[in-house]
Amino acid sequence: MTTLVLATHNAHKVVELRRILGTLLEGIELVAYDGPEPVEDGETFAANALIKARAAHRHTGLPVIADDSGICVEALGGAPGVHSARYAGTRDDADNYRLLLKNLGDSENRAADFMCAAAFVNDDVELVEVGVWKGTILQAPAGDGGFGYDPIFQPEGLDVASAQLSADEKNAISHRSRAFTALLPQVREYLI
Repeated sequence: MTTLVLATHNAHKVVELRRILGTLLEGIELVAYDGPEPVEDGETFAANALIKARAAHRHTGLPVIADDSGICVEALGGAPGVHSARYAGTRDDADNYRLLLKNLGDSENRAADFMCAAAFVNDDVELVEVGVWKGTILQAPAGDGGFGYDPIFQPEGLDVASAQLSADEKNAISHRSRAFTALLPQVREYLI
């Protein structure tokens, strides 16, 4: 079995990704990263995903996947973007989405995209795939599932917030799912 490191200290993300990828991980053991966290100072999701993957690969010497994601709101010029996790100056999800709602105000343009860049790094190979989940920003939070901006994001074609979806429903259509399901077939070519 080939070991593949997921550059995160978040055990929930490892479990989530195992669920998303399912049979794509056949013959691959996905493990969490336990090394130092790099400074994510890239200007794009792809740059930050590569920063994490490169740092974890240098530390472990193993093949690594990593991601960076966030929400981009059209009326806010793409903000919070790569600053999504610390938008309000804290790492508190509710603080972040409350500030986003305040900054958006009563704008009629509520278009938003959840973005995820998934990266793979191993020796001299670097790959990146981007997943986009289109939707709109609700007027008020709804649901208690998910995390981050899920309570205020209504996916295109649905009439509920992503926080009202089951984990399996969300994992089937999310930006993270789209990025990693595009990346993993390429990763398998290098590992198996």
